[in-house]
Amino acid sequence: MANQAWQITSAGTITLKDLSTPIGKPGSKQVLIRIHAVAFNYRDVLVADHSPNYPIQAKPDLIPCSDGAGIVEEAGPESVWTKGDRVMFHPNSWLSGADPRNFKLNEVSGGGDLDGTLRRWVVWDDDRLIKAPAGLSMEEAATMFTAGVTAYAGLYHGPMKLEPGMTVLTQGTGGVSCYGIQIAAAAGATVVATSSSDEKLQIAKKLGAKHLINYIKTPDWSAEVLKATNGVGVDLVLDVVGAGSIEQTIKATRFGGFITILGLLTDEPTKKVDVVQDLLYGFKTMRGQLGAGNKEMGEELSAFMEKHQLHPPIAELFEFEEAEKALKASKKLAKPGKIVVRVG
Repeated sequence: MANQAWQITSAGTITLKDLSTPIGKPGSKQVLIRIHAVAFNYRDVLVADHSPNYPIQAKPDLIPCSDGAGIVEEAGPESVWTKGDRVMFHPNSWLSGADPRNFKLNEVSGGGDLDGTLRRWVVWDDDRLIKAPAGLSMEEAATMFTAGVTAYAGLYHGPMKLEPGMTVLTQGTGGVSCYGIQIAAAAGATVVATSSSDEKLQIAKKLGAKHLINYIKTPDWSAEVLKATNGVGVDLVLDVVGAGSIEQTIKATRFGGFITILGLLTDEPTKKVDVVQDLLYGFKTMRGQLGAGNKEMGEELSAFMEKHQLHPPIAELFEFEEAEKALKASKKLAKPGKIVVRVG
């Protein structure tokens, strides 16, 4: 059976190739998957660009991307899956347990020496697959692990866990933030969303955000968050910006509140900031969260998405032959939601 895949080049682009190696049959606890959709993440941009901001160098001709969804076409003799099952890829080796030391960056597919999902067919291990939520399209399901589990883990798997009635602050309308808004609103929390665009804030409102703040029009946006929360501040923050916003983020967080740092989307990632006093005297906790999470978190989110019938927004959808355009679109992050490639 012939197979095609996109591979990175030394020039920081990707190119479509017919693979010479046969796909092969699944082993005892493996399955053969026909991939139907792949979602891009900012990590994929860094990997394809051979960026120094990503700490692991990619092998030559790496197949990029870690997220995707497909259908089982053939199962090994001892596989827990059956032909026709709709599945999503779990991209790393962290399967269970709360200790983040079990997460190893060099064991995430689509980077380093491990080929990823931007191909038509793949043989994959049973224990690195998750049931796709019923009611979601393959394109929607493909977006779920990295963006969705990152947001879900930040809300449910930190020292402070999301509860109904809490307030949550999100930033922008990228994939993680959109998932954060949807998950928090579905759980009964009040969401305060910030963005640079009134148009994008209307998307945030449709996803479930109650309070909308344009940080371009209101540079001192933490004051607006305090007004929206009766002077108290929010309970939980999903911060995807980093140094460029962290001082405002901390001011917007209540006494004893919790901040999860999920990204470095600021133009000044190494900006010097003064945060110690606000953290100390505010009894506030700030934690970095590298990567999405373990397989159990993915299974929890899959069940959550199915229960609440949440549909993540797709910013742009490209055909498989247009994957290079999808990569370029991922660099701009111009539209709310995720960049997705429909494979077949």
